[in-house]
Amino acid sequence: MRFALRPAAPDDVEDLVEIRAVVMRPDLERLGRYDAHRVRQRLRDGFSPEHTQIIEVGGELAGSIAVRPAEDRRWLEHFYLAPQHQGQGLGTQVLQTVLGSIDGTVWLNVLQGSPARKLYERHGFVVDSEDPVDVFMVRKFL
Repeated sequence: MRFALRPAAPDDVEDLVEIRAVVMRPDLERLGRYDAHRVRQRLRDGFSPEHTQIIEVGGELAGSIAVRPAEDRRWLEHFYLAPQHQGQGLGTQVLQTVLGSIDGTVWLNVLQGSPARKLYERHGFVVDSEDPVDVFMVRKFL
C-alpha cells in the first residue's frame, strides 16, 4: 500500500483524537477501562506535533505515529491507523519506515491483549515489563 508521512500540525489533533477513540475502544472496553472523554483527552494532553507524523493514503488521513525523545530513550507513541486501513500491511510499512530512521533504543506501551503487540514483536520489540493493563516493550538498536 502506498502511503505518505507528513509532519503533524496543531490542527490535526481533533481528527487524531477520533481515530484514537475508535481504535482503542475494543481493548479499553475489554480491560474495563473505556471512558469516552478520557480516551480523547489523553491524546489532546499528550499531543506533540513536533514529534508526530501524519500517515496519509491517497492524500487522506489514515493515522499517526510519534517518536518522542525522553531523557534516556525514545518513545514510540500514538501509532494509530483508522480501521479501514488496518490489516493490509500499512502498519508494517509505516513501522519499518519510522524504525529505519532511528539509531537507538525505542520503547513503547501497548495494552494487554492488543493485536498490535504481535506487530511490534515482528519488528524486534520484546517485553520489558507488564502489569494487568499495560505491556512495556523495548527494541534495541539493530
